Amino acid sequence: MSAEETDEPEGEDEDIRYFVRIGQTDLDGTKTVERSLSEMNGIGRRTARLIAEQAEVDRTATMGLLEDEDVDALIEGVENYAEEVPEWLTNRRKDYYTGEDQHITGSDLSLTRQQDINRMKMIRAYKGVRHERGQKVRGQRTKSTGRTEGTIGVNVEALQEEMEEEAAAEEEAAEAEGDEE
Repeated sequence: MSAEETDEPEGEDEDIRYFVRIGQTDLDGTKTVERSLSEMNGIGRRTARLIAEQAEVDRTATMGLLEDEDVDALIEGVENYAEEVPEWLTNRRKDYYTGEDQHITGSDLSLTRQQDINRMKMIRAYKGVRHERGQKVRGQRTKSTGRTEGTIGVNVEALQEEMEEEAAAEEEAAEAEGDEE
């Protein structure tokens, strides 16, 4: 039987891996290499393209159909990304503790970010104080945006209910006066 008779597209393999694990992240094996890599925290489209290029893997290939050697090359590319690119392409330049340029990915990115915020709070830096208060940190406008106290303005529904209650009370009073006469 040919591929036309079975209604299956040619090249469709049954051994596709639906999840490919890189670092602590499961990537979608049905998407292209570039799209799957960009799902990781800390890796965008440009970074994914550079990693695929360094690993010499076709960025338009399906991630789940790659050979183990190609997946290993991608893992190595993700881990060694900071050494292979200029410092301005990394997401953590001149780390506070080590002074090195790093590119952090996965769950380590959110952990590192939270540690940085906690350090700013501890030393009572301006940005740390703004984080504590829940206010804007990077100089954005706060007069008209970022309000958290609830609705400011007129509650039309409540006003309509009050007006209807007053009208009903006036009608009852008018009826009561009419009954007395």
